[in-house]
Amino acid sequence: MIIGTGVDITEVARLRKAVEKWGESFLDRVFTKEELENAKTRGSLYQHLAGRFAAKEAVFKALGDPGLSWKDVEILNDKDGKPCCVLLGPKARKNVGVHVSISHVKNYAVANAIITQKNPGA
Repeated sequence: MIIGTGVDITEVARLRKAVEKWGESFLDRVFTKEELENAKTRGSLYQHLAGRFAAKEAVFKALGDPGLSWKDVEILNDKDGKPCCVLLGPKARKNVGVHVSISHVKNYAVANAIITQKNPGA
């Protein structure tokens, strides 16, 4: 059962400017260590980061929990390359599934998130 949806679009240039202005402090505040390590292996660093940023925003909107922080939501890829989301930290909800999709072009990254209720026995 779907219990929430969210969508976000991010300008790649805006994310790049934030990284150039605030550097590592911005990156460390928004992204987990694993997300940053993964991003450094990508050909287009800023497009990749903008996609992850948009995905986190979409998850925030879908969950509707104002208490979540940037690092409570981790966006990585599964073994087949599909984006996946893991909820971390003390506010992590174990009873929901988070499904994300990300796309980007030169100037924009867009992502959507769908939150589903897990089966009680799962």
